[in-house]
Amino acid sequence: MQEQIFTLSEHTDTTTFYGVNNSNILLLKNLFPNVRIVARGHVIKIDGNEADVQLVKSALGRMELFALNNNALSHENIIEMVKGNQPTEVSFDNLILHGVSGKSIFARTKNQQKLVKEFETNDLLFAIGPAGSGKTYTAIALAVKALKNKEKKKIILSRPAVEAGEKLGFLPGDMKEKIDPYLQPLYDALQDMLPAMKLRDYIENGTIQIAPLAFMRGRTLSDAVVILDEAQNTTTNQIKMFLTRMGLNTKMIVTGDITQIDLPWQQKSGLIDALDVLKGVKGIAKIEFDKGDIVRHKLVQRIVEAYEKNNERMRK
Repeated sequence: MQEQIFTLSEHTDTTTFYGVNNSNILLLKNLFPNVRIVARGHVIKIDGNEADVQLVKSALGRMELFALNNNALSHENIIEMVKGNQPTEVSFDNLILHGVSGKSIFARTKNQQKLVKEFETNDLLFAIGPAGSGKTYTAIALAVKALKNKEKKKIILSRPAVEAGEKLGFLPGDMKEKIDPYLQPLYDALQDMLPAMKLRDYIENGTIQIAPLAFMRGRTLSDAVVILDEAQNTTTNQIKMFLTRMGLNTKMIVTGDITQIDLPWQQKSGLIDALDVLKGVKGIAKIEFDKGDIVRHKLVQRIVEAYEKNNERMRK
């Protein structure tokens, strides 16, 4: 008889891996009735004859890899893996990762694909374009992929707390409750890509940090993917402060729409200034999204086009 320990990666979502009411582990026990399998948290104890223990351990390794890559694990998948086969994974061109319940998240448009490609070779990227073009969503997908692949240890998401033409006044609650309304779009994207329990764990242990731009001052951000959203609403000093937070083994993605600046009219956008100052600097890429990249409701593209035409008339 032999006892071995199999330890799941910290990035493995135990809800997905074990299944509802531990159904995946129960299936494994039925497939190997002579092996005792005890699972607690991220640790699985396997006890039985040496040959069967090795088969179970091998199956667990394949199950974990499949669950990490696809955010889904069915009984059919497990049976195929126990047989020694590799289940067919959903495959699309330009796939970035599989989100919650196996949802495929991929770069749909030419500029989203360009962002994915430039991310591989540049440490600082500017993604500029209209609302709904997938700038932030694609950037967050790249960050989650880097975290799951253990290329980076943290994801840090930030945006300036600037009201979009409305005076919200006093907001009740603690600091988190006050700033969450500004950061909700970032939570929305993460909820598409990570199971709720795993996302909560990441936020609680600091693996994923979501904070307003003002909280970045004085920090050095290392081993991370750092995303600054809505950068058109930063001042020159704010964006300079943010960009100089970059530490070792860090990539930064700055997103913004220079047609939707909510700063006081006399104040220059830090994003526009940074694009001008950093033009031609090695290691920095700029991806310009356009209305052809808009992936929201078809009316969004028409709305953007209508405003563009109106602006052209106003300039004449």
